[in-house]
Amino acid sequence: MLTEEKRKLELEAANIRKTALETIHTAGSGHIGGSFSMAEIMAVLYFKAMNIDPKDPEKADRDRLVLSKGHCSPVMYATLARRGFFPIDHLKTFRKIDSDLSGHVEIHVPGVDMSGGSLGQGLSVAVGMAMYAKSNNVGNYVYAIMGDGEIQEGQIWEAAMSAGFFKVNNLIAFVDNNKIQLDGRLSEIMDPNPIDEKFRAFNWNVISVNGQDVEEIADAIDEARKSQDKPTMILAHTTKGAGVSVFEDTPRFHGGQPTPEEYELAIKELNDRIASLEV
Repeated sequence: MLTEEKRKLELEAANIRKTALETIHTAGSGHIGGSFSMAEIMAVLYFKAMNIDPKDPEKADRDRLVLSKGHCSPVMYATLARRGFFPIDHLKTFRKIDSDLSGHVEIHVPGVDMSGGSLGQGLSVAVGMAMYAKSNNVGNYVYAIMGDGEIQEGQIWEAAMSAGFFKVNNLIAFVDNNKIQLDGRLSEIMDPNPIDEKFRAFNWNVISVNGQDVEEIADAIDEARKSQDKPTMILAHTTKGAGVSVFEDTPRFHGGQPTPEEYELAIKELNDRIASLEV
């Protein structure tokens, strides 16, 4: 990846974080930790990798994304707004009673391909989308993003078994491996590791990356597209709340809100990061 392209993607990830945080702050609620950990993944997907058109969000041959960890709607909506699917100003309605931007992603929002709510269901939907596209020669890719706590759900592994058996090679899934879920650390609750070996056992191609490195993510997607007979799992090793020191590596901001002082500190850190990348 060229240095300039990498800088632009890193800048977009920082802007996505800031936009998501402002959205959460205006609403007074929303999930920070899991949104921030996947900002680089979203930046690479929506500003480099995916075949999408904000002017034609329903085009038949578009790539699709299923955000299985649907409670991380702030990062999804921030990304879609910044990509041009709807005005950024519309984010001010997030979680308002009469808004289409609810706390979990919903399919009626431009750019959202599947509603997210109950965890563990997104991979099954993505498998179905990918199998349809493959059997009908649509020629697109289907992406899915899961949380590492979410993969404690049994339905994930039924879907993984199906995708591997049917050789759904146009499916590229991510596990956001930030190692923290609602009630604490995965290692203390129900550790799903070794995640990579389990997906390989279900006949998946597995690529491990630093999930905060846009170049590694982009390279992994390129590699995944070369697969001829297997779906690909990109195991993204991330930090919960990445990008703001006070949010990082703690269960507190899974759904908890910062104090006014913490919010101002977070905005300052993000502004500093953005300024350093805009030079």
